[in-house]
Amino acid sequence: MRFRLSVSVSVSLALACCVLAFTTAARADGLDTIKKNGVLRVAVPQDFPPFGTVGPDLKPRGYDIDTAALLAREMGVKLELVPVTSTNRIPFLTTNKVDLVISTLGKNPDREKVIDFSAAYAPFFSAVFGPADLKVAKPADLAGKVVGVTRGAIEDLELTKVAPPTATIKRFEDNNSTIQAYLTGQVQLVATGNTTAAALNERTRLRRLDSRFVIKDSPCYVGLNKNEPALMAEVNRILAKTKKDGSLNELSKKWLTAPLPSDF
Repeated sequence: MRFRLSVSVSVSLALACCVLAFTTAARADGLDTIKKNGVLRVAVPQDFPPFGTVGPDLKPRGYDIDTAALLAREMGVKLELVPVTSTNRIPFLTTNKVDLVISTLGKNPDREKVIDFSAAYAPFFSAVFGPADLKVAKPADLAGKVVGVTRGAIEDLELTKVAPPTATIKRFEDNNSTIQAYLTGQVQLVATGNTTAAALNERTRLRRLDSRFVIKDSPCYVGLNKNEPALMAEVNRILAKTKKDGSLNELSKKWLTAPLPSDF
């Protein structure tokens, strides 16, 4: 009986190792699959200007869309854009609906357990924003205040860490809903990215968003599935090349109205 049990355990372990090896090999072949199919599928935002939105011609536009196009061009393949939200962008990657995520994706330990990250491709910081006459300069000042945030976004994670117990955090399913809640007075403040606030201030003077305090300095990274070293190397090669030749800096000036930081 002991012998049979040992054999059974050994066989199970062997099978598990085979499955793991097969999965690793399959994912390591991600770049080959992209080259073979001639298509790079990229998850991009659709409601997060200037990183990703729909233009007057109903076509996607923004920093992330141009970065995706840059990667596809350097790889010599066609680009397929897949619109995603903050909550489904990583599941789209891990279920193989896309090859990469370029959707203002910040890096944190929990996400690093699930996916891998390239070198940074865009500067980004998150802050609490609100009207200039509201006296808020640090997390403790949120006590008794109502703050809006997009569910699952990095601002949601960071705000939850620092907000005092008496602060009310209202979560919305997408960035448009979060901003609309601020404009209509449903929330007093919002936690969002610097570029979102700048884009809103350009479009309307209804309720200006002024930075109250920074909650996270978080550059944007390309998200990849685990165990895809060839694809990771290619993405990082292209990003390094385009930083050096100025292509990425031109995207920053075009969409963020500022050059890349000198130490980026």
